[in-house]
Amino acid sequence: MSDPVPVLTIDGPSGAGKGTVSRIAASRLGWHYLDSGALYRAVGVAASWADLDVSDPAALVRCTFDTRVGFRETEAGLRVIVDDLDATDELRLETTGALASAIAAIPEVRAALKERQRAFRQAPGLVADGRDMGTVIFPDAPYKVFLTASAEERAERRYKQLKDKGVSVTIDGLLREILARDARDAQRTVAPLKPADDAVIIDTTGLGIEAVVERVLALVPVRAG
Repeated sequence: MSDPVPVLTIDGPSGAGKGTVSRIAASRLGWHYLDSGALYRAVGVAASWADLDVSDPAALVRCTFDTRVGFRETEAGLRVIVDDLDATDELRLETTGALASAIAAIPEVRAALKERQRAFRQAPGLVADGRDMGTVIFPDAPYKVFLTASAEERAERRYKQLKDKGVSVTIDGLLREILARDARDAQRTVAPLKPADDAVIIDTTGLGIEAVVERVLALVPVRAG
């Protein structure tokens, strides 16, 4: 029996840098990339387009199975296609993130998305970015990382990202949202946000992206290419 396709899981709270680090790591390894958060956001966007009641688990599960989600690399970066429409910008909205977090707390939705996420595990390897990649989706992954950073620094990073896009936000408002989301993600009964027992924890506070990427890639003994 051949060895399973290797997986590098990169989990952590919002703003810890896992998206950027994961994309760079996947590119340098020559592996596939899974942005699990985008799947939840995509379901949230599709649910809002269909004007579904987000407190109705059965409707959300149907939406989860019916929604087509794809990732497309472009010169402008990763684009997320939902039901044939480029929903990347809408997926990045704070309101979409809050909706995705609420949807992610519903056990039936998480179960419906589990196999869709596992299907991304294809040769030569996968870098999976999320909140429960190492604990629930790929518990047998040989390489696991949990990125963290202070809530204040994460709010500062998010503030700069949004201001660069012309979005009007405040540091205080973002900090409140981040703390609220941290609490919601950590306290949910299904797949709460926490490091896997065998994950390497990296505090990215005060670290540049390249330094974090090098620490993460140092855990993978053989690099592709």
